[in-house]
Amino acid sequence: MIELSQTEIEAIRHEMSLYEDPGAATIEALKIVQERRGWVSDEALEAAAVVVGVTPTQMEAVATFYNLIFRQPVGRHVIMICDSISCYLTGYEEILAYLKKTLGIEFGQTTPDDRFTLLPICCLGDCDNGPSMRVGEDYHGRLTPERVDAILAEYK
Repeated sequence: MIELSQTEIEAIRHEMSLYEDPGAATIEALKIVQERRGWVSDEALEAAAVVVGVTPTQMEAVATFYNLIFRQPVGRHVIMICDSISCYLTGYEEILAYLKKTLGIEFGQTTPDDRFTLLPICCLGDCDNGPSMRVGEDYHGRLTPERVDAILAEYK
């Protein structure tokens, strides 16, 4: 079984101290592990469950509910393209096809250089700027192929 670092354990325990029920810190524990490791492996999930005091099954239920918890390795930059109706109507299909062609990957795949992973997301809440995507924590809207090229160039 993998062990969490002391820093991870301390950060999780701090989050637990903020709740009457320490199990309420489950999502925060997953975020802490992912922040430091890039994704949440089965072993890291089990170790975090021990710290929080929940079963691995309970931890897995939370991890699979939230689409921002990655349960498999991802690239350095995760691109989440919005496929909501607003983005669909403003050019989602063209931008998705362009991203797939430019990156040479499909949804759920990572570029060979581990630079980008491409994932769908049901809504980014940026409906007035569609089509939209998120790269890491950065939101980008009113996408065109030219803007996509410029945006991708920003992420090394």
